[in-house]
Amino acid sequence: MRILIVEDDPVLRGVMQRSLADAGHRVDVAASVAEAHHFWCVQPFDAVLLDLNLPLDEADEGAGGAQLGSGLAVLRAARARGDRTPVLVLTARDRTHERIAGLDAGADDYLGKPYDLAEVEARLRALVRRSRGTQDRTAAGALVLDRHVRRFTLHGLPLDLPAREFEVLWELMTPPGRVVNKRTLSEKLSDFDETLGDNALEAFISRLRKKLAGSGAGIRTLRGLGYMLEAQAAPPADGMP
Repeated sequence: MRILIVEDDPVLRGVMQRSLADAGHRVDVAASVAEAHHFWCVQPFDAVLLDLNLPLDEADEGAGGAQLGSGLAVLRAARARGDRTPVLVLTARDRTHERIAGLDAGADDYLGKPYDLAEVEARLRALVRRSRGTQDRTAAGALVLDRHVRRFTLHGLPLDLPAREFEVLWELMTPPGRVVNKRTLSEKLSDFDETLGDNALEAFISRLRKKLAGSGAGIRTLRGLGYMLEAQAAPPADGMP
């Protein structure tokens, strides 16, 4: 998953970033209202971790932060422009009014501080599953993805993949049969300072097709639309029509 962390506390932000990155996710961080608003507008994310209490500094005010005001306003602005990215709000445990305000503004879930990092990741997985209508375990032919342990298996054996190929296949399996726009896929796999070009993306797709050969799962290119991973009918047995 590609995740945006919006948190002004550098210690908490760093701990969450390392934990989610170590779990295999691509993580971007924003420490202010202006950064959060900018990142969320220009980059698609699978989920957002949002602290509601963000300070306003001079940079925020110069970038429209005075109008945004807080993490809550960043959330409201995203929902107002039709962005339905799942949002997990982080709040102090004793601030019930913050939790209510966050949910009313369009948050999907909340978690009180202090929190367990394993629970953060579990809640993010649940939010993304809910938003896409998927389960922890998904299959296409002999290819199986277990999101809970972040593992692919093929014919019952672990399928070890380089990081970028893993991310491409993860996106195509969430869920299978969904058309994934080439640009969206490229953006989710890119960094702000490094863009994944079409040639590199097509190379990943080509290598994955070879690894999935004979598995009953295939990646189809839909010209002008993108890619789709789907279960394929097994070839007829020898001697059968």
